[in-house]
Amino acid sequence: MKPNLYRHLVALMLFAASCLSLASTIAAGKPAEPPVEFAIDTLDDGRFDLAQQRGNWVVVNFWATWCSPCLKEMPELSALHTMREQIEVVGLAYEDITVEDMRAFLLERPVSYPIVILDPMSPPQDFATPRGLPTTYLLAPDGKV
Repeated sequence: MKPNLYRHLVALMLFAASCLSLASTIAAGKPAEPPVEFAIDTLDDGRFDLAQQRGNWVVVNFWATWCSPCLKEMPELSALHTMREQIEVVGLAYEDITVEDMRAFLLERPVSYPIVILDPMSPPQDFATPRGLPTTYLLAPDGKV
């Protein structure tokens, strides 16, 4: 995809998501849902905490090494993470894989965003269990889906 077209699509996606979130809250006439919360260790021995990302858009991507569409979108997510200061991407590996095997995989397919290995039997509670992969959530700067 051409870089300018990609930037326009991302901007449009972010604008549409924020409009839909605001419209649904207003239309429902009820208090907004609380922000999504989770803090989890990353593969690079860091920690990814959604609370520390407030003020940024966050792309939460559930994926797996065996998922062909997941592998196809990884370079685009990496470019998005690198190109946009106000957008954070985190990859949640939703599979049973060892840390060593994941590190070996990422040597061949490096990304610029943090990767987390999830226990498929215990995904973060603020997200629905993925029915298919990839599954991606966009969190607004206030931390809400």
